[in-house]
Amino acid sequence: MNIRNLIILALVVLISFSCGHKDQLISNTEQLKDISHMLEVQKKLTANSNIHVWDIFDQPLTGDERQAMEYLYAYMPLSDLGDIPGDFFLANARKSLQTREDMNWGKSIPEDLFLHFVLPVRINNENLDSFRIVMYDEIKARVQNITSMEQAALEVNHWCHEKVVYRGTDIRTSAPLSTIRKAFGRCGEMSTFTVSALRAAGIPARQVYTPRWAHSDDNHAWVEVWVDGVWKYLGACEPDARLNMGWFTEPSTRAILMHTRAYGKYFGPEDIINREDRFTELDVTSNYARVKRLYVDVKNADGTPAADAKVEYQLYNYAEYFPLATQMTNSKGETSLSLGLGDIIVWASQGKKFDFKRVSISQVDTVKYRFHRSIP
Repeated sequence: MNIRNLIILALVVLISFSCGHKDQLISNTEQLKDISHMLEVQKKLTANSNIHVWDIFDQPLTGDERQAMEYLYAYMPLSDLGDIPGDFFLANARKSLQTREDMNWGKSIPEDLFLHFVLPVRINNENLDSFRIVMYDEIKARVQNITSMEQAALEVNHWCHEKVVYRGTDIRTSAPLSTIRKAFGRCGEMSTFTVSALRAAGIPARQVYTPRWAHSDDNHAWVEVWVDGVWKYLGACEPDARLNMGWFTEPSTRAILMHTRAYGKYFGPEDIINREDRFTELDVTSNYARVKRLYVDVKNADGTPAADAKVEYQLYNYAEYFPLATQMTNSKGETSLSLGLGDIIVWASQGKKFDFKRVSISQVDTVKYRFHRSIP
């Protein structure tokens, strides 16, 4: 074989290798394994459904579209599987994938952040609507000439402020298009709306929530955006000159717990409060306040570990001891949580057995319980 033929053969092999090994949307092997497992779980749960839940996968899909849809369907609440046609999710997935081409920062978003905080349509318990599809061009026009993710996030928040302002209401977590129609909402509606708008622009965003303030009766929700490798915060529909500004900046330094939810199973570096099958609850308190990890050790009356005991971290607010977070002990009867500095009640229970203590988080490392008490 002459030199020319060898060169041609080498080029063919190189091209074939490149085509066969091109980047894919999801490459994390742990994530892929869990998606495969959860798809089987979902298919078993919908096996007797009269709705053709899985027909959407029979139509032609690109590799990225198929992986995006498999990710969404693996972790989707059963109510969404049964209530909403697959075409809806495919149209939204395609818009999310389009941001990777249309937005200046699109290709810089890490895989895991895109999956958890850009691709999903659902933010909270709102009714899903076509906000991302209807508003995509309008939002794109506001940010397409901006190269900085931070400036783009600020611009999207200005756009949100033009659409929605704060007003106390009994309506809870309305869908984004419904919020636009009303033009007002509480922090829950405004943060859901703003996260939806940021995700439509291809910017990773999530709703942050403090179940109760430590300094006054009430709670609050706002937004975190991932820009240039860092999570920063903003007040939803409350435009400021820069990120990490908001009326809640000082109150958050005194909060006991702030959390967010990641769609699907989370394999990232952030502290996990609870890992459910379809979402992961993340502890983001350290983004705002000084924190300390509190360890809880629960034992039965005979001194053996109390596995699967319920542990509630309760804060006095609105004239009640409100559970900020709930965890279950492991096989050793242990669990832990990173919390802001302050006083709480830690309540442990299992069946009719219980024990509780007041804890000053800054003064204590480990809280130990033994189930001597029980409900009559």
